[in-house]
Amino acid sequence: MDRLLIISNRLPVSIEKRKGALHFHPSVGGLATGLSALYKSYSSIWIGWPGIALDNIKEGAEEIETKLMSELDCKPIFLSQTDIEKYYHGFSNRTLWPLFHYFPQYVVNDRSFWEAYKRVNKLFSDSVLEIARKGDTIWIHDFHLMLLPSLIREKLPDAAIGFFQHIPFPSFEIFRLLPWREEILEGLLGADLIGFHTYDYARHFLLSVHRLLGYEYSMGQINAHDRIIRVDTFPMGIDYARFSNAVYNPEVKKEIANLQDKLHDRKIIISIDRLDYTKGIPQRLEAFSAFLNRNPEYKEKVSFILVAVPSRTQVEHYRLLKKEVDELTGKINGEHGRIGWVPVCYLYRFLDFPALVALYIVADVAVVTPPPLGTA
Repeated sequence: MDRLLIISNRLPVSIEKRKGALHFHPSVGGLATGLSALYKSYSSIWIGWPGIALDNIKEGAEEIETKLMSELDCKPIFLSQTDIEKYYHGFSNRTLWPLFHYFPQYVVNDRSFWEAYKRVNKLFSDSVLEIARKGDTIWIHDFHLMLLPSLIREKLPDAAIGFFQHIPFPSFEIFRLLPWREEILEGLLGADLIGFHTYDYARHFLLSVHRLLGYEYSMGQINAHDRIIRVDTFPMGIDYARFSNAVYNPEVKKEIANLQDKLHDRKIIISIDRLDYTKGIPQRLEAFSAFLNRNPEYKEKVSFILVAVPSRTQVEHYRLLKKEVDELTGKINGEHGRIGWVPVCYLYRFLDFPALVALYIVADVAVVTPPPLGTA
């Protein structure tokens, strides 16, 4: 393998404009976190959107691209504000995301969203074709770019293309609700290898391909377009060594000492997630409140630290979720709190690595919500 080209909606670095100046910071999200170590281990170029609208950087796009390529081996894709609204906030997060997580009641099927999705996938394809060369392995990630494998295959028929889905692939009965279901499947079949987290997700995909497109499959292999496409499961993990050795990091030790000084000998429950309706965060809060009601002897002896990283704040359902979580937190603290003890410590922000690991180390319980019903 000469080079690894990683293509995802977001780059591992994001750009924000504050007070007229551009600020670079690590991207939030499991994809960027999970692939960061691998990306640095190979001769890689990461292609994706840097999180800022082209409208906001005016003449600075070329300078940003030069900086990202020279310092981080990242090639930015610049999107207009319209494309961000319709492709990202629209089709990706108001159509595909709720449908694939079994929330069809939240789905918005809007043709302008779909046209923007096609347009941006073509933009990504053009960018890949600018730098791809013989021997490269092209690795495409997630539901934002499900048309991209076939777009690249059309121009580079001999390319080695992989696609990995970081979210569930729903059952056929749910997937068939999508008006553009055949186009999505044909887009994915441009890859040589399509990966999912679990066997059920892979099975759902294979069954959808068979029922909607008529292609036969056997032992995880699809025969289509005079090619064999392999479908398999590849559960994604973390950089174990980084987390395991973090306890020896001086910054982490300092954060641990600060937490222990503030929390004293209380038992600690932690919940760390993006603020998303698929995570069951209100249910976690309600469960903690029920626990305190049934076990009043634990009052002042346990604290629930809820870390909710802001996510998709321009989508209505996420704004409503934040309002619900804010109100639930206030209700629980109002009902159960005492002077010197707040039952729920609610942090609505991104935590850096030392602070995050320190929380994991001092916690007695971590609350992790299973996937939505029917996705596992």
